[in-house]
Amino acid sequence: MTSHCKLSFAHPPARPGQTPDFSSVEIPEAGLLPVLPLDVTAADCVEHANSLIRVMDENGEAVGPWTDFLSRFDVDTLRAGLRDMMISRTIDMRMMNAQRQGKMSFYIQGVGEEAIACGFQRCLKPGDMNFPTYRQQGLLIAGGYPLEMLLGQFYSNAFDPLQGRQLPTLHSARDYGYFTVSGNLGTQYVHAVGWAMANALTQQENISIGWIGDGSTASNDFHTALLSASSYSPPVILNVVNNQWAISTYTGVAKGRGRTYAARALGYGIPAIRVDGNDYLAVLAVSEWATQRVRAGHGPVLIEWYTYRVGAHSSSDDPSAYRPRDEGKAWPFGDPVERLKKHLIHIGEWSEQRHVQAEAEVLSQVVEVQKRVEAAGTMIDPKPIPGATIFKGVYADMPEHIRRQRQELGV
Repeated sequence: MTSHCKLSFAHPPARPGQTPDFSSVEIPEAGLLPVLPLDVTAADCVEHANSLIRVMDENGEAVGPWTDFLSRFDVDTLRAGLRDMMISRTIDMRMMNAQRQGKMSFYIQGVGEEAIACGFQRCLKPGDMNFPTYRQQGLLIAGGYPLEMLLGQFYSNAFDPLQGRQLPTLHSARDYGYFTVSGNLGTQYVHAVGWAMANALTQQENISIGWIGDGSTASNDFHTALLSASSYSPPVILNVVNNQWAISTYTGVAKGRGRTYAARALGYGIPAIRVDGNDYLAVLAVSEWATQRVRAGHGPVLIEWYTYRVGAHSSSDDPSAYRPRDEGKAWPFGDPVERLKKHLIHIGEWSEQRHVQAEAEVLSQVVEVQKRVEAAGTMIDPKPIPGATIFKGVYADMPEHIRRQRQELGV
Protein backbone atom coordinates (compact mmCIF):
# COMPACT_ATOMS: atom_id res chain seq x y z
CA MET A 1 0.00 0.00 0.00
CA THR A 2 1.36 3.38 -1.01
CA SER A 3 1.54 6.00 1.73
CA HIS A 4 0.17 9.45 0.89
CA CYS A 5 1.63 11.08 4.01
CA LYS A 6 3.74 14.08 3.16
CA LEU A 7 5.02 17.43 4.37
CA SER A 8 4.78 20.80 2.65
CA PHE A 9 7.09 23.75 3.09
CA ALA A 10 6.47 27.48 2.69
CA HIS A 11 8.79 28.84 0.01
CA PRO A 12 9.73 32.50 -0.48
CA PRO A 13 8.89 34.13 -3.82
CA ALA A 14 12.55 33.98 -4.92
CA ARG A 15 15.89 32.66 -3.80
CA PRO A 16 19.43 34.04 -4.27
CA GLY A 17 20.31 34.41 -7.92
CA GLN A 18 16.67 34.53 -8.98
CA THR A 19 14.61 37.53 -10.04
CA PRO A 20 12.56 39.08 -7.20
CA ASP A 21 8.92 38.09 -7.60
CA PHE A 22 6.07 39.87 -5.83
CA SER A 23 3.45 39.00 -8.43
CA SER A 24 1.36 37.22 -5.78
CA VAL A 25 1.13 40.35 -3.62
CA GLU A 26 -2.27 42.00 -3.85
CA ILE A 27 -2.10 45.79 -4.14
CA PRO A 28 -5.51 47.33 -3.40
CA GLU A 29 -6.24 50.77 -4.77
CA ALA A 30 -5.61 53.57 -2.28
CA GLY A 31 -8.65 55.02 -0.55
CA LEU A 32 -11.06 52.14 -1.14
CA LEU A 33 -11.64 50.69 2.32
CA PRO A 34 -14.18 52.56 4.45
CA VAL A 35 -13.47 53.87 7.94
CA LEU A 36 -14.64 51.53 10.67
CA PRO A 37 -16.64 52.80 13.67
CA LEU A 38 -14.60 53.03 16.86
CA ASP A 39 -16.74 50.36 18.52
CA VAL A 40 -16.43 47.90 15.62
CA THR A 41 -16.53 44.20 16.45
CA ALA A 42 -14.30 41.47 15.08
CA ALA A 43 -17.15 40.11 12.95
CA ASP A 44 -17.27 43.37 10.99
CA CYS A 45 -13.50 43.52 10.36
CA VAL A 46 -13.13 40.61 7.96
CA GLU A 47 -12.51 42.75 4.88
CA HIS A 48 -10.14 45.12 6.69
CA ALA A 49 -8.17 42.21 8.16
CA ASN A 50 -7.66 40.59 4.77
CA SER A 51 -7.19 43.59 2.47
CA LEU A 52 -4.98 46.65 3.00
CA ILE A 53 -5.70 50.22 4.08
CA ARG A 54 -3.83 52.66 1.85
CA VAL A 55 -4.08 56.47 1.79
CA MET A 56 -1.42 57.70 -0.66
CA ASP A 57 -2.04 56.97 -4.31
CA GLU A 58 0.63 56.57 -6.98
CA ASN A 59 0.83 60.36 -7.44
CA GLY A 60 1.43 61.00 -3.76
CA GLU A 61 -2.07 62.36 -3.18
CA ALA A 62 -3.99 61.51 0.00
CA VAL A 63 -7.29 59.92 -0.99
CA GLY A 64 -10.24 58.14 0.60
CA PRO A 65 -12.20 58.36 3.85
CA TRP A 66 -9.27 57.59 6.16
CA THR A 67 -7.91 61.06 5.40
CA ASP A 68 -10.48 62.36 7.91
CA PHE A 69 -8.18 61.12 10.67
CA LEU A 70 -5.34 63.29 9.34
CA SER A 71 -7.07 66.56 10.16
CA ARG A 72 -5.11 67.26 13.34
CA PHE A 73 -1.75 66.67 11.65
CA ASP A 74 -0.64 69.85 9.92
CA VAL A 75 2.04 70.07 7.26
CA ASP A 76 4.71 70.88 9.86
CA THR A 77 3.96 67.54 11.50
CA LEU A 78 4.38 65.79 8.16
CA ARG A 79 7.70 67.52 7.56
CA ALA A 80 8.78 66.53 11.07
CA GLY A 81 7.76 62.96 10.28
CA LEU A 82 9.90 63.00 7.16
CA ARG A 83 12.84 64.25 9.21
CA ASP A 84 12.25 61.56 11.86
CA MET A 85 12.52 58.86 9.21
CA MET A 86 15.61 60.47 7.69
CA ILE A 87 17.29 60.60 11.10
CA SER A 88 16.48 56.95 11.71
CA ARG A 89 17.90 55.93 8.35
CA THR A 90 21.04 58.03 8.79
CA ILE A 91 21.66 56.55 12.22
CA ASP A 92 21.28 53.08 10.70
CA MET A 93 23.90 53.87 8.08
CA ARG A 94 26.37 55.37 10.55
CA MET A 95 25.93 52.67 13.19
CA MET A 96 26.31 49.82 10.71
CA ASN A 97 29.61 51.37 9.63
CA ALA A 98 30.69 51.76 13.26
CA GLN A 99 29.84 48.13 13.97
CA ARG A 100 31.91 47.01 11.01
CA GLN A 101 34.76 49.04 12.48
CA GLY A 102 34.50 47.06 15.70
CA LYS A 103 33.12 49.87 17.81
CA MET A 104 30.07 47.91 19.02
CA SER A 105 29.10 44.26 19.26
CA PHE A 106 26.14 44.22 16.92
CA TYR A 107 23.48 46.45 15.40
CA ILE A 108 19.91 46.04 14.18
CA GLN A 109 18.72 48.44 11.49
CA GLY A 110 15.18 49.25 10.40
CA VAL A 111 15.61 50.47 6.82
CA GLY A 112 12.31 50.36 4.95
CA GLU A 113 10.16 50.23 8.10
CA GLU A 114 10.67 53.77 9.41
CA ALA A 115 7.13 55.02 8.75
CA ILE A 116 5.53 52.59 11.20
CA ALA A 117 7.28 53.56 14.44
CA CYS A 118 7.85 57.22 13.51
CA GLY A 119 4.22 57.68 12.50
CA PHE A 120 2.65 55.71 15.34
CA GLN A 121 4.48 57.71 18.01
CA ARG A 122 2.79 60.91 16.79
CA CYS A 123 -0.55 59.58 18.07
CA LEU A 124 0.56 58.77 21.60
CA LYS A 125 0.31 60.79 24.80
CA PRO A 126 2.68 61.13 27.77
CA GLY A 127 2.23 58.09 29.98
CA ASP A 128 1.31 55.68 27.19
CA MET A 129 3.67 52.70 27.18
CA ASN A 130 5.19 50.88 24.22
CA PHE A 131 6.38 47.31 24.62
CA PRO A 132 8.63 47.18 21.57
CA THR A 133 10.62 44.57 19.73
CA TYR A 134 13.48 45.14 17.29
CA ARG A 135 13.35 48.00 14.78
CA GLN A 136 11.11 50.37 16.77
CA GLN A 137 13.76 52.97 17.59
CA GLY A 138 11.66 55.38 15.53
CA LEU A 139 9.35 55.56 18.55
CA LEU A 140 12.19 57.14 20.50
CA ILE A 141 13.35 59.40 17.68
CA ALA A 142 9.84 60.74 17.03
CA GLY A 143 9.28 61.02 20.78
CA GLY A 144 12.18 63.41 21.27
CA TYR A 145 14.55 61.00 22.97
CA PRO A 146 18.06 62.52 23.17
CA LEU A 147 20.19 61.14 20.37
CA GLU A 148 23.22 61.09 22.67
CA MET A 149 21.47 58.52 24.84
CA LEU A 150 20.25 56.56 21.84
CA LEU A 151 23.74 56.29 20.37
CA GLY A 152 25.32 55.91 23.79
CA GLN A 153 23.67 52.56 24.30
CA PHE A 154 24.99 51.34 20.96
CA TYR A 155 28.51 52.12 22.20
CA SER A 156 27.82 51.00 25.79
CA ASN A 157 29.84 53.91 27.16
CA ALA A 158 29.33 56.84 29.52
CA PHE A 159 26.44 58.14 27.41
CA ASP A 160 24.56 54.87 27.85
CA PRO A 161 21.69 55.51 30.30
CA LEU A 162 21.65 51.77 31.12
CA GLN A 163 25.41 51.78 31.88
CA GLY A 164 26.12 48.69 29.83
CA ARG A 165 23.50 46.52 31.54
CA GLN A 166 21.59 45.82 28.35
CA LEU A 167 22.58 44.75 24.85
CA PRO A 168 23.02 47.42 22.15
CA THR A 169 19.74 48.38 20.38
CA LEU A 170 17.65 46.92 23.23
CA HIS A 171 16.71 50.30 24.63
CA SER A 172 14.81 51.15 27.79
CA ALA A 173 13.32 54.58 28.39
CA ARG A 174 10.45 54.63 30.86
CA ASP A 175 9.99 58.39 30.75
CA TYR A 176 9.57 58.18 26.98
CA GLY A 177 7.04 55.35 27.07
CA TYR A 178 9.50 52.71 25.90
CA PHE A 179 9.58 49.53 27.97
CA THR A 180 12.81 47.52 28.00
CA VAL A 181 13.23 45.49 24.81
CA SER A 182 13.74 41.80 25.49
CA GLY A 183 15.94 39.51 23.44
CA ASN A 184 13.33 36.81 24.17
CA LEU A 185 11.12 37.86 21.30
CA GLY A 186 7.39 37.72 21.88
CA THR A 187 7.42 38.15 25.64
CA GLN A 188 6.67 41.87 25.36
CA TYR A 189 3.25 41.05 23.86
CA VAL A 190 2.11 39.46 27.12
CA HIS A 191 3.64 42.32 29.12
CA ALA A 192 1.71 44.86 27.05
CA VAL A 193 -1.60 43.18 27.83
CA GLY A 194 -0.73 42.83 31.51
CA TRP A 195 0.28 46.49 31.78
CA ALA A 196 -2.99 47.52 30.13
CA MET A 197 -4.95 45.35 32.57
CA ALA A 198 -3.18 46.94 35.54
CA ASN A 199 -3.83 50.38 34.09
CA ALA A 200 -7.54 49.63 33.81
CA LEU A 201 -7.71 48.22 37.35
CA THR A 202 -6.10 51.36 38.76
CA GLN A 203 -8.29 53.58 36.55
CA GLN A 204 -5.39 55.20 34.75
CA GLU A 205 -6.14 56.81 31.40
CA ASN A 206 -3.07 55.73 29.46
CA ILE A 207 -2.94 52.93 26.93
CA SER A 208 -0.52 50.13 26.24
CA ILE A 209 1.00 49.22 22.88
CA GLY A 210 2.48 45.83 22.08
CA TRP A 211 4.86 45.19 19.17
CA ILE A 212 5.85 41.89 17.60
CA GLY A 213 7.41 40.75 14.33
CA ASP A 214 5.81 38.28 11.95
CA GLY A 215 8.30 35.56 12.88
CA SER A 216 7.61 35.87 16.60
CA THR A 217 3.86 35.36 16.10
CA ALA A 218 4.79 31.66 16.02
CA SER A 219 5.58 31.87 19.73
CA ASN A 220 3.13 30.92 22.45
CA ASP A 221 3.29 34.43 23.90
CA PHE A 222 1.50 35.81 20.84
CA HIS A 223 -1.51 33.59 21.41
CA THR A 224 -1.46 34.04 25.18
CA ALA A 225 -1.60 37.80 24.71
CA LEU A 226 -4.48 37.56 22.25
CA LEU A 227 -6.45 35.27 24.56
CA SER A 228 -5.93 37.55 27.58
CA ALA A 229 -6.79 40.65 25.56
CA SER A 230 -9.94 38.95 24.32
CA SER A 231 -10.98 37.78 27.79
CA TYR A 232 -10.38 41.02 29.69
CA SER A 233 -10.65 43.67 26.97
CA PRO A 234 -7.92 45.98 28.33
CA PRO A 235 -6.83 49.24 26.65
CA VAL A 236 -4.11 47.79 24.40
CA ILE A 237 -3.12 48.08 20.75
CA LEU A 238 -1.38 44.97 19.46
CA ASN A 239 0.90 45.62 16.48
CA VAL A 240 2.30 42.96 14.15
CA VAL A 241 5.10 44.25 11.91
CA ASN A 242 5.03 41.89 8.93
CA ASN A 243 8.29 42.67 7.13
CA GLN A 244 8.32 39.40 5.12
CA TRP A 245 11.34 37.85 6.85
CA ALA A 246 12.22 36.53 10.30
CA ILE A 247 15.94 36.00 10.97
CA SER A 248 16.37 34.05 7.75
CA THR A 249 12.94 32.48 7.42
CA TYR A 250 10.26 33.58 5.00
CA THR A 251 7.09 34.94 6.60
CA GLY A 252 5.03 32.06 5.18
CA VAL A 253 6.48 29.73 7.81
CA ALA A 254 5.07 31.75 10.73
CA LYS A 255 1.85 32.55 8.88
CA GLY A 256 1.09 28.95 8.02
CA ARG A 257 -1.90 28.60 5.72
CA GLY A 258 -3.64 31.63 7.17
CA ARG A 259 -4.27 34.51 4.79
CA THR A 260 -2.99 37.32 7.05
CA TYR A 261 -1.73 37.87 10.58
CA ALA A 262 -4.57 40.31 11.22
CA ALA A 263 -7.11 37.60 10.47
CA ARG A 264 -5.77 35.53 13.36
CA ALA A 265 -7.07 38.06 15.86
CA LEU A 266 -10.61 37.71 14.54
CA GLY A 267 -10.74 34.16 15.85
CA TYR A 268 -10.14 35.55 19.33
CA GLY A 269 -12.91 38.10 18.88
CA ILE A 270 -10.48 41.00 18.59
CA PRO A 271 -11.05 43.57 15.82
CA ALA A 272 -8.12 43.68 13.43
CA ILE A 273 -7.05 45.71 10.41
CA ARG A 274 -4.20 45.52 7.92
CA VAL A 275 -2.27 48.59 6.76
CA ASP A 276 0.30 49.57 4.15
CA GLY A 277 3.22 50.14 6.52
CA ASN A 278 5.22 52.10 3.93
CA ASP A 279 2.49 54.74 3.66
CA TYR A 280 3.23 57.32 6.37
CA LEU A 281 -0.22 58.91 5.96
CA ALA A 282 -1.95 55.55 6.37
CA VAL A 283 0.14 54.91 9.49
CA LEU A 284 -0.91 58.25 10.98
CA ALA A 285 -4.59 57.81 10.10
CA VAL A 286 -4.94 54.25 11.40
CA SER A 287 -2.86 54.93 14.51
CA GLU A 288 -5.09 57.91 15.31
CA TRP A 289 -8.20 55.77 14.80
CA ALA A 290 -6.82 52.95 16.96
CA THR A 291 -5.75 55.18 19.83
CA GLN A 292 -9.14 56.90 19.81
CA ARG A 293 -10.88 53.52 19.91
CA VAL A 294 -8.85 52.18 22.82
CA ARG A 295 -9.00 55.43 24.82
CA ALA A 296 -12.78 55.45 24.43
CA GLY A 297 -13.01 52.09 26.20
CA HIS A 298 -13.93 49.90 23.23
CA GLY A 299 -11.26 47.33 23.98
CA PRO A 300 -8.19 46.02 22.14
CA VAL A 301 -7.42 46.09 18.45
CA LEU A 302 -4.72 44.38 16.39
CA ILE A 303 -2.95 46.08 13.48
CA GLU A 304 -0.85 44.24 10.93
CA TRP A 305 1.66 46.59 9.33
CA TYR A 306 2.58 45.26 5.90
CA THR A 307 6.14 46.25 5.03
CA TYR A 308 9.54 44.93 3.97
CA ARG A 309 12.83 44.52 5.84
CA VAL A 310 15.29 46.03 3.37
CA GLY A 311 18.42 45.40 5.41
CA ALA A 312 19.77 42.33 7.16
CA HIS A 313 18.08 41.01 10.26
CA SER A 314 21.11 42.24 12.19
CA SER A 315 24.77 42.96 11.60
CA SER A 316 25.37 39.22 12.13
CA ASP A 317 23.11 38.27 9.24
CA ASP A 318 23.79 37.99 5.50
CA PRO A 319 20.44 38.17 3.66
CA SER A 320 22.10 37.43 0.32
CA ALA A 321 22.27 33.83 1.52
CA TYR A 322 18.50 33.39 1.43
CA ARG A 323 16.95 36.05 -0.85
CA PRO A 324 17.85 38.01 -4.00
CA ARG A 325 20.24 40.88 -3.38
CA ASP A 326 17.98 43.47 -4.99
CA GLU A 327 14.67 42.18 -3.62
CA GLY A 328 14.17 45.30 -1.47
CA LYS A 329 14.23 47.53 -4.54
CA ALA A 330 11.47 45.44 -6.10
CA TRP A 331 9.11 45.75 -3.12
CA PRO A 332 5.89 47.00 -4.76
CA PHE A 333 4.94 49.41 -1.97
CA GLY A 334 8.04 51.53 -2.38
CA ASP A 335 10.20 53.40 0.09
CA PRO A 336 8.44 55.17 3.00
CA VAL A 337 10.81 58.15 2.92
CA GLU A 338 10.42 58.66 -0.82
CA ARG A 339 6.64 58.29 -0.64
CA LEU A 340 6.17 60.94 2.05
CA LYS A 341 8.61 63.18 0.20
CA LYS A 342 6.52 62.73 -2.95
CA HIS A 343 3.33 63.64 -1.08
CA LEU A 344 4.83 66.82 0.35
CA ILE A 345 6.08 67.84 -3.09
CA HIS A 346 2.65 67.06 -4.55
CA ILE A 347 0.94 69.47 -2.13
CA GLY A 348 3.59 72.14 -2.70
CA GLU A 349 5.19 71.90 0.75
CA TRP A 350 8.53 70.38 -0.22
CA SER A 351 10.97 70.20 -3.11
CA GLU A 352 13.89 68.14 -4.33
CA GLN A 353 16.24 70.97 -3.38
CA ARG A 354 14.86 71.19 0.16
CA HIS A 355 15.14 67.44 0.49
CA VAL A 356 18.81 67.43 -0.46
CA GLN A 357 19.39 70.23 2.04
CA ALA A 358 17.49 68.31 4.75
CA GLU A 359 19.57 65.19 4.10
CA ALA A 360 22.74 67.22 4.58
CA GLU A 361 21.39 68.78 7.80
CA VAL A 362 20.38 65.42 9.22
CA LEU A 363 23.73 63.86 8.36
CA SER A 364 25.56 66.78 10.00
CA GLN A 365 23.40 66.47 13.13
CA VAL A 366 23.94 62.72 13.48
CA VAL A 367 27.68 62.93 12.78
CA GLU A 368 28.10 65.67 15.40
CA VAL A 369 26.28 63.58 18.02
CA GLN A 370 28.22 60.48 17.03
CA LYS A 371 31.55 62.24 17.46
CA ARG A 372 30.65 63.43 20.95
CA VAL A 373 29.45 59.96 21.94
CA GLU A 374 32.50 58.23 20.51
CA ALA A 375 34.73 60.63 22.42
CA ALA A 376 33.48 58.96 25.60
CA GLY A 377 34.97 55.64 24.49
CA THR A 378 33.70 52.58 22.68
CA MET A 379 33.20 48.96 23.60
CA ILE A 380 36.83 48.36 22.67
CA ASP A 381 38.21 51.14 24.87
CA PRO A 382 35.38 52.42 27.09
CA LYS A 383 35.62 54.70 30.06
CA PRO A 384 34.97 52.20 32.87
CA ILE A 385 31.79 52.20 34.93
CA PRO A 386 32.58 52.04 38.69
CA GLY A 387 32.26 48.45 39.88
CA ALA A 388 30.42 49.54 43.03
CA THR A 389 27.46 50.65 40.94
CA ILE A 390 27.14 47.52 38.82
CA PHE A 391 24.00 46.29 40.62
CA LYS A 392 22.44 49.70 41.11
CA GLY A 393 19.05 49.81 39.43
CA VAL A 394 19.04 46.06 38.81
CA TYR A 395 17.00 45.09 41.88
CA ALA A 396 14.06 46.93 43.41
CA ASP A 397 14.62 48.67 46.73
CA MET A 398 13.47 46.62 49.70
CA PRO A 399 10.14 47.91 51.13
CA GLU A 400 10.63 49.61 54.49
CA HIS A 401 8.31 47.25 56.41
CA ILE A 402 10.24 44.23 55.13
CA ARG A 403 13.52 45.90 56.09
CA ARG A 404 12.23 46.44 59.67
CA GLN A 405 11.04 42.83 59.92
CA ARG A 406 14.46 41.57 58.81
CA GLN A 407 16.15 43.78 61.37
CA GLU A 408 13.87 42.48 64.14
CA LEU A 409 14.63 38.90 63.10
CA GLY A 410 18.33 39.65 62.90
CA VAL A 411 18.63 38.61 59.26
